[in-house]
Formats: sequence, C-alpha cells, structure tokens
Amino acid sequence: MVSRNESYMAWSCLIDIWEEWLGLDNLEDYLNYVDYLVWVFTPLIIVFILPFVIVIFLYLSILFLHVYKRKNELKEAYSNSLWDGARKTLATLWDGHAKIWHGYEIYGLEKVPEGPALIVYYHGAIPVDYYYFVAKVLIQKGRTCHSVADHFLFKVPGFKPLLEVFSVTHGPKEECVRALRDGHLLAISPGGLREALFSDETYTIMWGDRKGFAQVAIDAEVPIIPMFTQNIREGFRSLGGIRLLRWLYEKCRLPLVPIYGGFPVKFRTYLGDPIPYDPDITAAELADKTKIAIQLLIDRHQRIPGNIFRALLERFHSRQKD
Repeated sequence: MVSRNESYMAWSCLIDIWEEWLGLDNLEDYLNYVDYLVWVFTPLIIVFILPFVIVIFLYLSILFLHVYKRKNELKEAYSNSLWDGARKTLATLWDGHAKIWHGYEIYGLEKVPEGPALIVYYHGAIPVDYYYFVAKVLIQKGRTCHSVADHFLFKVPGFKPLLEVFSVTHGPKEECVRALRDGHLLAISPGGLREALFSDETYTIMWGDRKGFAQVAIDAEVPIIPMFTQNIREGFRSLGGIRLLRWLYEKCRLPLVPIYGGFPVKFRTYLGDPIPYDPDITAAELADKTKIAIQLLIDRHQRIPGNIFRALLERFHSRQKD
C-alpha cells in the first residue's frame, strides 16, 4: 500500500516536471497570481452581468403588459373555442417578442384579401419572420394562415400539437388546394430547407425547378402574394458554406448545418402586389413570375451583402434602404 509520504513525493515530482515543461520557475506563485485575478475580476464581471438580468426582467414585464392589454380579446376568444384562445394567446406573445427584440414592422398587410390567397415567401435560416407574420394576420385579421412545412418538422419530438393547432401540413398538393378552396390563406416557401440552410447574406433564391406551388394556385384559382423580410439573414445565419454538410444534405436529406445568431436586428416584412389568377398561364410561367416578384422585393428592400452591424443600426433608421 502506498504511504502518504510517497504520494506527496509523487505529486511534488509531477509538479516539478510540469514547471520545467512550461518554463515556470515557481508554479505556485503563478497559481497565486491567477487566484488573485479571479478574486479581483469576478466582482467586476458580476457587476456587468447583473444589469442584463434586470433588462431581461424588464423585457418580460413589457411582454406581460402587451398580453394584458389584449385581455379582453383573449377572454372573447376563449369563450368561443379553446384552441382559438390558445392561438390568440400565442400570437400575442410572438407579436410582443417581434416588437421587443426586432422592432418588427410589416408593410402591405392590406394586400392580403378577405378570401383565399397563396403567400409565397423567402425562407431564412430560421423563418421566425414567418411566425411573426402569422401572429399579425391572426391578431389584425382574425384569420389562421395555413402553412406548408418540410417533412423534417413533423419528425421533431413534441411538435405535433403546435403544428395541428396552427394548421401546418407537409402537403400533398390536393390538401393545399382544398385549404384554399375552403377560403383559407395558405403560405409556402418553395426554397424550403435548402434555401434556409444554404442561401446566405447575398439572399440567393434557391427554388430549383419547383413549380408545384404555382400549380396549386392555378388549380385553386387564387392569387399569389410574394413576401420578403428585410435582414432575416442577419438575424440568423447558417454555416451552409461547408461542402461536407451540403453533400450530406443532398445525399441523405440530413439538416446538420449549424445555425447561429438570434441578433436583435431590424426586421421589416414586405408584401408585394398580388399576382392575380390567370387561367391562361402555365405553372412554370407563374413560378417564374413569382420568383421575379420576390427578387424585386429583395432588390428594393435589402442591401446586399447583408451586414449584421448595419442591420442592428437600422433599428434607428428609416424603413427604406439607401
């Protein structure tokens, strides 16, 4: 059995070897100095962190007031249907988050008709702007916007109730046409996950030859409304430039691309002029027409390449780009 004295000698030997390897004459003095720095700077770090804790509580307080202001609307919603009340509550929370964190604004909401329409939008790395749009439509127009999402979303554990309550579907085309013929709004991003993960601050539209959404609009005889949100790529960004991750996605459809951000940049959603139903247009022609409309929104309202710092400053600027 190893004695206490032998253990001490072994530790001393290891420390001596470490000191010699690091080139330190006296490791204990350095450790004492590090300990001193920790004791000095820890209070300073706490002093800088605590104000952010207060800010967080202030934001929560503002969010509560935003919900409280709508309490009468919420009571009325809950008196009609359980899920109507739940939708209205969540919409109010998301609308509050949009205003607080991104100074969210939406332009052209009056272009959304009272009847059915197909909303086609550019897909950010995380489409939080679309969540804000759904909240605005529910609050201001009292309508639930049905959505088409990637199959991947339906495999996320615990998401099923949320998807059902907010009428999210992965298709097929017949179900989309049925929703529009029933008088609902329906939204889709033709770029989907590929555009979300592999587009970048140049805001490249990545639809390939997808035109199924256009055929849906033709079959349902509804207009298409193009939509784009300024700075959505500055709020959240992806590392889609890594070739291996792109290869894995194309081969296995695995969305393994890391996403970072959550920056409180300015978000402004713009709705373009409706593209009316035309019985004489083909799905390919309508898809090209829609893509051009969204590209025009990008060209008009987004400075390219996008810049996170500039997008932060735009919270204090006018709505149009220079």
